[in-house]
Amino acid sequence: MNLVSPDDVRFHYEGRIDFADPAAPGLIWAGTRVGLEFEGSMLALRFADATGQNFFNATVDGAHVIVGVPEGGASRIEVPVPAGPGRHRFELFKRSEADAGWVRFGGVELAAGAEAWAPVWSERRVRLEFFGDSIMAGACNEDGAVDQWDDRRTHNHALSYTTLTAEALRAECRCLAVSGMGIAAGFVEVKAGQVWDRLYPRADAPRADLRAWQPDVALFNFGENDASFTREQGQPFPAGYTAGYVALVRAVRDAYPRAHLVLLRGGMGSGATCEPLRVAWEEVVRQVEAADAAVSHFVFKHWSVTHPRVSDDRAMADELVAWLRRQPFMRPAGPGQ
Repeated sequence: MNLVSPDDVRFHYEGRIDFADPAAPGLIWAGTRVGLEFEGSMLALRFADATGQNFFNATVDGAHVIVGVPEGGASRIEVPVPAGPGRHRFELFKRSEADAGWVRFGGVELAAGAEAWAPVWSERRVRLEFFGDSIMAGACNEDGAVDQWDDRRTHNHALSYTTLTAEALRAECRCLAVSGMGIAAGFVEVKAGQVWDRLYPRADAPRADLRAWQPDVALFNFGENDASFTREQGQPFPAGYTAGYVALVRAVRDAYPRAHLVLLRGGMGSGATCEPLRVAWEEVVRQVEAADAAVSHFVFKHWSVTHPRVSDDRAMADELVAWLRRQPFMRPAGPGQ
């Protein structure tokens, strides 16, 4: 048996990862990736300290299986490896969202004497970072007719409109999304302004090093929960939405001075049809675009009554990709970014 540890230089990571323990970095946000090339006929994954539900797509040579990591201490999970000699390409993609759970990655086991190499990743043209809620996370997108939250296996960020958009544009992508989260009100306690720059979806979590990775384009989509939560509570649309959203956008601008910022709206019923939300969102757009020339906005035409399913995600990605391709700010990442 050959052990390849997480702090081995042959691993490749993408995402906002907790490297406080190099021997077992934390895999947190949906869309986090780990890659490796290896030889041999055996591959086993090691995990530790799993909280909540954690589901990954484990892909070897283009074929993937869903890996569910049991909550608790150390675990070992074998992944099928296609027969045949030569190098295999492995990628681990976190399909479930951060607020559902996170886990530490303890490396891989290979066959005795097998070698491993750093993977050769495809060149990415541009860096995108998304900030949003369940619509961005891909929540419920592989459910049937009814949304369900008990088993996050069917919440597949790999087929969310954010990931589909990034793949179509050959972009490196990060997504900081929490289901139920709003600007001023929502179904979870934490608000967007409290976690957009954190390692974990918690207001008291350590701050991420935002200098280490800077997006070319940062995209926001908030308001669905502000509208739907207050409506369910018999309350008016939250008065703090506009000011809170403007403050969030300005904070992201301070952190990412060279990025173009895009405010999105839509995907579900409130974003598409709620008049108080539309008015408040348009005021956000007016204020931030008046003060910052590198801000744009886009409204989805496609929306769904339930959380978007994969077909909805594809329709939304098609809309967004077509619009982004026409924009002059879509450019490759510059040196040192």
